[in-house]
Amino acid sequence: MQLSDVPDLAHTRPRPVHWLATATAMAAVVAAAGLLQPDAATANQSGSGPAGGTAPKTASQPAPDTAAVDFPLECGGAKALVTKEATGDLDGDGRPETVAAARCDAGSGTPPNGVYVLTAGKDAGAPRIVATLVDPADRQSVADLEIRDGVVRARLLGYSGPDVPACCPDEDQRLTWQWKNGAFVRSAQNESRSV
Repeated sequence: MQLSDVPDLAHTRPRPVHWLATATAMAAVVAAAGLLQPDAATANQSGSGPAGGTAPKTASQPAPDTAAVDFPLECGGAKALVTKEATGDLDGDGRPETVAAARCDAGSGTPPNGVYVLTAGKDAGAPRIVATLVDPADRQSVADLEIRDGVVRARLLGYSGPDVPACCPDEDQRLTWQWKNGAFVRSAQNESRSV
């Protein structure tokens, strides 16, 4: 081992002030990353416009707002809480839809989610629910939800049977839904697996 002729450097012995400076710098980087976000993505599907050569409507129309919808949840006096949402054009008409995972805001525990597709009302009226992709009666929780290339993708956590405690889902499945021939067609990306 070769010894250095240079005296010990101050930074080789971390002191609380060094940890504080590092934590402050990291917090600044995280805050800056949170403020500098890319522009919102717009979903366009080539060849998915209406028949007859009519150009689809522009994507400048806002996506349906989840706050303007009464979700069909039986919450016993508690409010409905939207836990995840994603927007994109699901049916190729040039107007965005919103897919929302909602559950009762019970204050504790993890009540099951319902996953709903929202579309704008006629003549830009209030949004309305047009499809239920996951029913709360199925006892599923939504871990991830996104729309990519006009396909709804979700990761659901559930239970293999009624004896599994509600705190500890033991199944993990990834599902997709795609608008085909006037309905949402559900597909499993992989078989459900135990967690």
